[in-house]
Amino acid sequence: MKERCKGLSRGALPLLAAFVIVPAGAQEYPAKAVRFVVSYAAGGGTDLTARPIAQKLTERWGKPMVVENRSGASGMIGADIVAKSAPDGYTVLVGAAMEMSTNLVAYKNMSYDPVKDFQPVTLASISPLVFMTHPSLPVKSVKELVALARAKPGALSYASIGIGTVHHFAGEYMKSTLKLDMMHVAYKGGAPALIGLVGGEVPAGFVALLSAIPNVRAGKLRALALTSLQRVSALPEVPTMNESGLSGFDIVVWFAAWVPAKTPRDIVDRLNTEMVRIIKSPEYRQRMIEAGAEAAGSSAEQLAQLQRAEIEKYRKIAVAAGIQPQ
Repeated sequence: MKERCKGLSRGALPLLAAFVIVPAGAQEYPAKAVRFVVSYAAGGGTDLTARPIAQKLTERWGKPMVVENRSGASGMIGADIVAKSAPDGYTVLVGAAMEMSTNLVAYKNMSYDPVKDFQPVTLASISPLVFMTHPSLPVKSVKELVALARAKPGALSYASIGIGTVHHFAGEYMKSTLKLDMMHVAYKGGAPALIGLVGGEVPAGFVALLSAIPNVRAGKLRALALTSLQRVSALPEVPTMNESGLSGFDIVVWFAAWVPAKTPRDIVDRLNTEMVRIIKSPEYRQRMIEAGAEAAGSSAEQLAQLQRAEIEKYRKIAVAAGIQPQ
């Protein structure tokens, strides 16, 4: 090593050190447009999480961050696209808890591995669900609904946005914990489930907070409880499931960013640094509140830990509730 350094002048050493400290990939990235693959339709929680980040990154980097909605199969179509993309930082998945945790438990054959095929970047936002009932159902609390369900076994049903979704797991966890006989009605997406609930096709259901707020205020639906451990400012009068007798009930939808596995670490770090800066800004926090969510921001390692913990949690719920993989 000493022999190799003999030909270097003192002025050249700091220059060499600079190149060692800052990897070439980080210096050049991004050199072109970055594709943000959103695994759900425009206007949903995942989309509302992704677009403000893409907009700010476009402004900061001077390169377009193109949002591409690739919905379907409980988020798995979009996730599969990213899993099979080049690991160069130019394809980013902005997805949700379903395709990266619950689906692994709910489906036998997935075209990708949520853990092995992705490199976490950052947790972006978290949103609780709201357990709601149609106004025609004569209950105003979880306690009253439990009493009615036990008095009429099998007579009540609840809606979810599909098999294997967080909404489905929340309902089955509630049923198994409280020993309730209620039928699960799986709709194909959030909009059909909400229409069915508002129209009285199904008496109860789990709804995203963003969709719940206007329907509660309009008197179209009644909010019984939140699925998070804490209440939310948008519906301060609505208690949590935890407060309603289901101790430790904590099932929420979380939104985050991933890149394909083997993406260079310097690129992952740059994405994390820039995205977390945006996520923790007052402007983004306010936009998430308006979208029925709470801004987060995390290290890549923290997101990896959350993802593993969530997969294990849903595996336990599936066993307790008897959920069989499709």
